[in-house]
Amino acid sequence: MKNIILISLLFFAFFSCTQQKEIAKSKAVVQAVSVDSTEYEIMIIDPDFDTWYLVNFAPSLDRSDDYYRLRNTVAVNNWNHYYISGRYSRIIGSHIHYVPSTDYGIEVNRKLYWFFKYYEEKFRVPLFK
Repeated sequence: MKNIILISLLFFAFFSCTQQKEIAKSKAVVQAVSVDSTEYEIMIIDPDFDTWYLVNFAPSLDRSDDYYRLRNTVAVNNWNHYYISGRYSRIIGSHIHYVPSTDYGIEVNRKLYWFFKYYEEKFRVPLFK
C-alpha cells in the first residue's frame, strides 16, 4: 500500500513539474488627449440618488452653468470643511477636488448641484449655507 502511494506521488510530482508557459506580451496603447477635447464625468455611487433625481429635477428648475458653478463652490467648500473638521465623519468620508475656474460643463455642474441638494435632504447636512 505504501508503495502504491509513493509511486502515485512520484508520478504526480513528475508530471506537475513542467516548464512555465510563455506569457503573451501585449502592446501598450497610448492615446493622446488634446486639451480642447477634455471631458469631465461625475459618477455618483449612491443607488438612491438616480431615483431621487428623476423625481425632483424638472427642466423648469434648470439654471445656468454660472449659477451651478457658484452654488457648487459654496457646497464643496462646506463639504471639505466638514471633512477636515470631522463634523459629519460618518457620512462625509472624502475630500472633493473642485476648481470653479475649470469648465466642467453644465451636465457635470448640474448633477453635482443636485447631488448636494439630495445630500442635504437625505442627511440634513447644511451644504449651501
